[in-house]
Amino acid sequence: MRHGKLGVIAAVAMFAALGSTRAATPIQIGFSMPLTGPYAVSGKQALIAMKLWEDDINAKGGLLNRPVKLVYFDDQSNPANVPGIYTKLLDIDKVDLVVSPYGTVLCAPAMPVVIAHHMVFTGLVSLNVNSHFHYDRYFSVTASGTDPIVDFSKSFFNVVMRQKPAPKTIGFVGGDQEFAAQNLAGARENAKAAHLKVVYDQTYPPATTDYSPIIRAAQAADPDILFAASYPPETIGLVNAMHEVGFRPKVFGGAMVGLQIATIQMSLGPLMNGITAFAAWEPFPVMQYPGVMHMLERYQEAAKGEKVDPLGYFLAPAAYAYVQVLGEAVQGAKTLDQGKLAQYMHTHTFSTVDGKFAFNKLGDATDNRLLYVQYHGIVGHDLDQFRHPEKSMTVVAPESLKTGPMIYPYAKAADAMAAK
Repeated sequence: MRHGKLGVIAAVAMFAALGSTRAATPIQIGFSMPLTGPYAVSGKQALIAMKLWEDDINAKGGLLNRPVKLVYFDDQSNPANVPGIYTKLLDIDKVDLVVSPYGTVLCAPAMPVVIAHHMVFTGLVSLNVNSHFHYDRYFSVTASGTDPIVDFSKSFFNVVMRQKPAPKTIGFVGGDQEFAAQNLAGARENAKAAHLKVVYDQTYPPATTDYSPIIRAAQAADPDILFAASYPPETIGLVNAMHEVGFRPKVFGGAMVGLQIATIQMSLGPLMNGITAFAAWEPFPVMQYPGVMHMLERYQEAAKGEKVDPLGYFLAPAAYAYVQVLGEAVQGAKTLDQGKLAQYMHTHTFSTVDGKFAFNKLGDATDNRLLYVQYHGIVGHDLDQFRHPEKSMTVVAPESLKTGPMIYPYAKAADAMAAK
């Protein structure tokens, strides 16, 4: 009898241990991220923020009483590497959830794989990716509005067209890649609505290294506005070329990725003066959503000694938020079932360190909080003037978030410091 009781106890203990092991199996979130190559300046920043969220959610007990583990691979900033990585994550690693890489160019090639596996997919700074797919399980955690290709630059045109005398002509330049193509398409629509005459419209290969011929051709066309859509290496090349050539349109800027990144800001320094470009987030009071400043303090500590943006203003809030939304959905829906998660995400609002998010049928964020800032008063290359943005920039759009007027024309701010 005694042996029988011991056997029962042993069996119960064994099953309890098995149950405990199963409960402790991590929920794996898979993704690729550009950790090398030209987009690594953004990807490394995103990864630090995502790891902070991983630490935070595990400190709270994980999701569904299970720890969370990020499973990621370097896509080397190469879109061709992305489909294979997501196939591996889903078919071999058997991850439970997936999120996108950074950026439109890298998110788009992941979509067919994700769709084939019927997975929920949150996008990180990925513009209008779902317009081609109409996939009901995609969610863009970027507050750029429900018509993102038009909304992305709408407030830029709104503020520019209020200047006196109003611009009459416009030129476009941009890389031959998905992000630029989408942005230029939207900017052309906004320019048409503003009755601007297009006098120059040129794209260039992403591998371009000499931008002077492009800017010289734009200068010959003499547009009042030069609108650029570019990724970081291109942005640096365009800004340098503008100063080498000495081109001074009335307005210069647009969808120029890189100007928001502290390492690039320090590198370009005063060359940024006068440019009006988008910013995803800056530490102005209206953007200090609950938890974001504490998260950034921790990001900045983690970034020390790393070759990464020391401030994290551009991407850390967004990167933390796009996994935060997914985590809140899992907790709220109380399941990993992809269909139920998608339904929950379409019907709920999420509070994040990057503000509140709700989504329409295509998964676009219903709110447009994209800033347009004008850089000015930048002296030298020190970090402090970018840590405190009131020293180096003004939010000129949208109206609801602006902190001051636009300096017009561009040359007035671009050349102000040189004249002193």
